[in-house]
Amino acid sequence: MEPILLPANQPPARFYRGGAAISAFRHDPPAPPNTPEDWVGSTTSVRGKAPEGMTRLENGHLLADAIEADPLAYLGPDHVAAFGSDTRLLVKLLDAGQRLPVHAHPDGGFASRHVSAAHGKAEAWYILSAGVVHLGLSRDVSGRELGELVAGQHTDTLLGLLHQFDVQPHDTVYVPPGVLHAIGSGILLAEVQEPEDLSILLEWNGFDLDGEADGHLGLGFDVALEAVDRRGRSRNQILELVRRGVSDGPALVPDAAPYFRLDRVSGPLDFPAGFAIVLAVAGESLLTLEERPVRRLPAGSTTLVPFAAGPMRIETDGSVLVARPPATQ
Repeated sequence: MEPILLPANQPPARFYRGGAAISAFRHDPPAPPNTPEDWVGSTTSVRGKAPEGMTRLENGHLLADAIEADPLAYLGPDHVAAFGSDTRLLVKLLDAGQRLPVHAHPDGGFASRHVSAAHGKAEAWYILSAGVVHLGLSRDVSGRELGELVAGQHTDTLLGLLHQFDVQPHDTVYVPPGVLHAIGSGILLAEVQEPEDLSILLEWNGFDLDGEADGHLGLGFDVALEAVDRRGRSRNQILELVRRGVSDGPALVPDAAPYFRLDRVSGPLDFPAGFAIVLAVAGESLLTLEERPVRRLPAGSTTLVPFAAGPMRIETDGSVLVARPPATQ
């Protein structure tokens, strides 16, 4: 089985602006407005809109169906023994054409109990362009106070409760389930996450959405806000979720390991056989699979490497990201 070069897969009519930076990164023609996310190697659909968001292969079949039909070839025996045909991974490119609303994602327990989802939504960001992010409450907030802030759409107060800090290219940020966050305008990033589309939106003024109807996963805010981590954290505690200036090897803090893996390659690096999404960020990059011819990875390209392709070696004079599911041991 050979690697699969993946074109852009940008769901239409999202509720926030963006998309142009993804087109520029990929060297593609301009994307339509409000296409700020590129779902790479996706077996996940936009919530309530399947198959929107799911990757289609060149033959027109859904990647999810191809994996279900041959999970051993795509994922490998150890992964299948641990997780079945579930890839346990969704990769995105995200272009924040405006600041995203303050929001959070539920953990697996809440998602299972309340919306019958197979996963929660932990996520992590690899920053590709500089900007400002907001992450985690700076003080404890009661359930009543949080509910009042949402009901009254006191967004300045809500945003002001979050820690704010600058990020630069090659920084990474891990966002645990339940932790409130917002990505600042102008940031382009690569995101790894659990494969679900589950967001609890605490603000919606200025966004193309009806938050009162769509912000609470159909549960009502009284229930949905139970998924939000209302504990205050010190700035130092929040910065423990951040890595600055990542070079070769693992890019994320250890707490992310149960959910997904992300490595940065800035020179030769070898990987064992396994399901992987390879993002060529910059420079000249090459992919070698055992005795097969070397493949060029153009900057801005995204490639799915299945288990059956065998061990891979990546060489680059720039930067490449390799996203993988969690390890099985």
